[in-house]
Amino acid sequence: MVSIEQLELWIKLPRENEHLEFKTASNQYDSTKLLKYFVALANEGGGHLVLGVTDKLPRQIVGSKALPNREATTAMILEKLRIRVEITELNHPDGRIVIVEIPSRPQGQPLHLDGAYLMRADEELQPMTADRLQNIFNEGKSEWLSIIAKADANPEDCYRAAGYSNMV
Repeated sequence: MVSIEQLELWIKLPRENEHLEFKTASNQYDSTKLLKYFVALANEGGGHLVLGVTDKLPRQIVGSKALPNREATTAMILEKLRIRVEITELNHPDGRIVIVEIPSRPQGQPLHLDGAYLMRADEELQPMTADRLQNIFNEGKSEWLSIIAKADANPEDCYRAAGYSNMV
């Protein structure tokens, strides 16, 4: 759970990053945009989306009416993205702040929204590059050079040892 003290430290940071995003969201926030940020943050290792704070420096707390029903929002995210987020509501003296804690994606599984694999690039969301996607898919697979040699191995043994289930 994020405290007001933690929020105030984040507000003072010189810029957002792949783990922290601020949005004004005074009244509401488009659910598709919200899901895109969740995907990007999860693909970058997880992070926080803060609603009710301006993203341009100097950041100001403006308060937010977005995500009034935390349970419904959590259920919608679980249904659409298959991840469970934690939503915290802070009653700051300058207004209501909503902080969504997004977990990291599972190892070897990039998250996507309707086929779009997203990541952060500077302060923008962009499609993941092919090499970044490949790196994620390869997480946890053994490098074939690190596998101990077996004197009587056949091609199928080698293929299986490299992490593949069937020979092509």
